[in-house]
Amino acid sequence: MQMGIREDLKSILPFLPLVLRSSSLFWPSQVVEALKALSRGPEHSRVESGEVLFLAISDLRDSLGLSSERLEVSAAKGYALFFDELMSRVESREWFSKVLPSLADMLLRLPSLLETHYQKADNLLGGIKTGLRIVGPQEPGIVVLSQELIGALLTCSFFCLFPINDRGAKHLPGINFDHLFASIYTDYNQNQEHKIKCLIHYFERISTCMPAGCVSFERKVLFWKRANFSVSYPNTDFWSKSVVPLCHFEVSHSGLIEDQLSESLEVDFSNKYIGGGALRRGCIQEEIRFMISPELIVGMLFLPSMADNEAIGIVGAERFSNYTGYASSFRFMGNYVDGKPVDFLGRKKTRIIAIDALFNPKFRQYRPECLLRETNKAFCGFFDQSKQHLYQETCQLEALCRYKMDKPPFVTEVDDGASAAELINKTHIGKSKQAKDRQNDIGIVTGNWGCGAFGGDPELKTTIQWLAGSQAFRPFILYCTFGEEALRNLEQVTQWIVSHEWTVGDLWNMLSEYSSQRLKGETDTGFFTWLLPFLSN
Repeated sequence: MQMGIREDLKSILPFLPLVLRSSSLFWPSQVVEALKALSRGPEHSRVESGEVLFLAISDLRDSLGLSSERLEVSAAKGYALFFDELMSRVESREWFSKVLPSLADMLLRLPSLLETHYQKADNLLGGIKTGLRIVGPQEPGIVVLSQELIGALLTCSFFCLFPINDRGAKHLPGINFDHLFASIYTDYNQNQEHKIKCLIHYFERISTCMPAGCVSFERKVLFWKRANFSVSYPNTDFWSKSVVPLCHFEVSHSGLIEDQLSESLEVDFSNKYIGGGALRRGCIQEEIRFMISPELIVGMLFLPSMADNEAIGIVGAERFSNYTGYASSFRFMGNYVDGKPVDFLGRKKTRIIAIDALFNPKFRQYRPECLLRETNKAFCGFFDQSKQHLYQETCQLEALCRYKMDKPPFVTEVDDGASAAELINKTHIGKSKQAKDRQNDIGIVTGNWGCGAFGGDPELKTTIQWLAGSQAFRPFILYCTFGEEALRNLEQVTQWIVSHEWTVGDLWNMLSEYSSQRLKGETDTGFFTWLLPFLSN
């Protein structure tokens, strides 16, 4: 296929299993013959067990010159264990006679799928680059992939065909499935088996009916220094003086983020390497989301680790599986039909934002630099650059108020006697922010980000996300507490704050004062009780 040597293709080519020669992408001839045999079914390929499947995988890797890049040592045993023992005979026969041939056929089409992708990439979003490439650190950019191309790329992961030697140097996570399959052999845990069941179900679904939509993956960056047409990394003074009103806050003590029906930003409690332990032993919030919506995994191919001023947004990932449980109790519970509507690009209206919190921060989470880091991390994920004009108007109003009265912005008054926050509320900024009609704007559905395994303070992290969501002009936050005891009074606290019409700056200053007292040992109570002592009764 004639591809030309595009810059985007050049950046991703070392991490693809295909060969580029004379401006064409193709599989080596030995690989083509092997895939053709697999596509004709077990009577031609003789592949009808997990043990023989891994031998076929090894042959494909040898034909691609990957034999020196060793896979996880127990991967062969893991493939054999899953397909030959854990899967029923009926399911195994169905897999090898129908699903595997379909996947092999999809791999044969990968060169042409990529050709079509690059032909469309330059005109998909009015000249914005959307082609598959490494979207490197500090480089805001978006990649839009068809669900069919994603299916072919994830099939490469299943066959362990991606080169791995240079991924570490580019801060890219692993993308092949060898560690995942090896984990069920070396230290069997039922949740690992059920993670694989989710992926197998995904492949069964797309082999029967290939979805026709798209998924976009975007690296978002708050530049360290001020840049034209973008919002830069805010400092503590910015947060302290913000007069933006706090957005509407709702609490759900029993719901799950992915089960919300409204079109919202759904927060992924991410590792700095997107996907975290999804393809290894991890099985908490992020990893579960990647299993029930496997198209998310393909972002691990081309999105290096996130810095403190970066977030990753993914729009359109379809959900394929139901599940129950969490961590060791996670279980695949069958098919899920994703009824979300689609946008003009054919993306499901599912918006996931990946933000990585500080890991095991202990007392340093109360330091000013850590408060700033976490708030800006959430703000980077929540802010929509298309609302930059609102952001600029807010800054102009704040500057006007400070100029007129030279007072702190949350008590400044302007000519008509209104406070700066009230003035903002009178503009379309305030009206947009105060709107609670979820059909008109996109809010945030989140939970205990950076808590649990990451060790963050739930009350601190809740407040930080409220600050960031409000400053990002989101109309509401729906907060899923997952039964966290420290958040039992969350509704009372947020209602009290809203009733007193606090601004972002007001809440930031109180949180900063509390954190200062924690660091000095002047208090050991939680933020909510410190703020409202009557809660302790």
